[in-house]
Amino acid sequence: MWRRSFSTGTNISTTVRALKEKKWDVLVIGGGHNGLTAAAYLAKTGLSVAVLERRHVIGGAAVTEELIPGFKFSRCSYLQSLLRPSVIKELELARHGLKLLKRNPSSFTPCLDGRYLLLGPNKDLNHSEISKFSIRDADNYPRYENQLENFCKFMDPLLDSPPPESLQNVASFNDRLKDKIQKSAFWARCLRQAFTLGQKDMVDFMDILLSPASKVLNNWFESDVLKATLATDAVIGSTGSVTTPGSGYVLLHHVMGETDGDRGIWSYVEGGMGSVSLAIGNAAREAGAYIVTSAEVSELMINDSGSVNGVLLADGTPVLSSVVLSNATPYKTFMELVPSNVLPVDFIRALKYSDYNSATTKINIAVDKLPQFQCCKLSHQDAGPQHMGTVHIASESMEEIHLACQDAVNGLPSRRPVIEMTIPSALDKTISPLGKHVINLFVQYTPYSPSDGSWGDPAYRESFAQRCFNLIDEYAPGFSTSIIGYDMLTPPDLEREIGLTGGNIFHGAMGLDSLFLMRPVKGWSNYRTPLRGLYLCGSGSHPGGGVMGAPGRNAAHVVVQDFKNLH
Repeated sequence: MWRRSFSTGTNISTTVRALKEKKWDVLVIGGGHNGLTAAAYLAKTGLSVAVLERRHVIGGAAVTEELIPGFKFSRCSYLQSLLRPSVIKELELARHGLKLLKRNPSSFTPCLDGRYLLLGPNKDLNHSEISKFSIRDADNYPRYENQLENFCKFMDPLLDSPPPESLQNVASFNDRLKDKIQKSAFWARCLRQAFTLGQKDMVDFMDILLSPASKVLNNWFESDVLKATLATDAVIGSTGSVTTPGSGYVLLHHVMGETDGDRGIWSYVEGGMGSVSLAIGNAAREAGAYIVTSAEVSELMINDSGSVNGVLLADGTPVLSSVVLSNATPYKTFMELVPSNVLPVDFIRALKYSDYNSATTKINIAVDKLPQFQCCKLSHQDAGPQHMGTVHIASESMEEIHLACQDAVNGLPSRRPVIEMTIPSALDKTISPLGKHVINLFVQYTPYSPSDGSWGDPAYRESFAQRCFNLIDEYAPGFSTSIIGYDMLTPPDLEREIGLTGGNIFHGAMGLDSLFLMRPVKGWSNYRTPLRGLYLCGSGSHPGGGVMGAPGRNAAHVVVQDFKNLH
């Protein structure tokens, strides 16, 4: 029933007939949250839009699946914060079923020496908890949060607008003039914001962008456990260490979000992350978009003039449109869906050598009781503050995180993996049977192709999963015995199941060389592509990964503008 609830509700022959019977204004490849967002905005302008999703379920990486009877897992992405307030408001996602569950406290770091650190939106709690490790750090922490919040406000307009890319085609004098005026207005706005920040804060902003997270955090704090807890945001989803230059930006990227106006607050979504995609899908359908599941696109069709003419489905069905948005990764889009010898050689070269490395594994677990952390010294089985937020396992120092990364650099899954554990069923009572719980493990570092084995080997997979469970046992004795069943997605699984090239959860690395005007490649950052009529709308485009909706929203605005210019 759960799976069927995501589908179009029509039989295959009716679906195919509906797709073939007309030429659509816009086709969207991929029903991930960004593809659905783009479809909703485009349909609201009156364009005819069809979304073609390869899997049986919409959502891409923001999906809920009942993998074990009674347990509904956020199979890939597992927390919400980055979804842009503009998307939530403009698409009226609350009316379409989106319900956010704020976590308080939001972070729990147990230590093997019997201590622990709780952090959250409560400033008094934060001061009290950090004081257990350092009074100086407790006093500095509000200033650190305030500075990051100011930097996020500076970034907001950049996230919600297309990059000021150079004109990519031969345009009329009026078009060139209009383009120059728009670019001048963009950079003038940035300059005004920079003046508002002031020189000192701008220097600090550049420092956090360019520096390793370890340097940023060492400058602020002295307590190992606090620095390590904050540092996890700087490496999540990346192959880099806390000592990697530019990891400070990843740290900033993960505090950019908000929940109901509260900055930096991450939330669970009632019903799992698939509820985000369902709400956006509902908004798109209400606006008139047609969403089809189990409709895999095999290639783009190109007409004699070198423009997009639609797509060919895997079953041979042609679907016609002169505008196609791809929510697939840039590599998948250009190297697998676009026919060969169509794109410029330098564009293909830049794309081929983009960084799609991944070191991320997601383990979804059904358990018959909550983990009991020995540092809390509690005997009751009810959910406590330690179960509400993200539990940081094996993250007691930045050195520990760095060593875990070094294993992966040497081709090995980390001997002591960095694990972010979340227990959404502590707050969301709709996703597990009474008394039982859903647990998400976001695990690093796991190379795509380990040098000591293969993820295709069931024994190798089981061995690594058990390594993670044993590590949790050190902090919560008996955890392993509570496991009813689990589902594990290694980098190759994420690539095969979800379509994430290399298993990279961001559709491509979030390094400083692949952001803003350089995402996905230099010269093509404004969602347009060298192939006329083809646009990108996924996380591989600006402003990058996470469940943001910004790429989909921004791309839709560019497409609407191009439609206006053509008609």
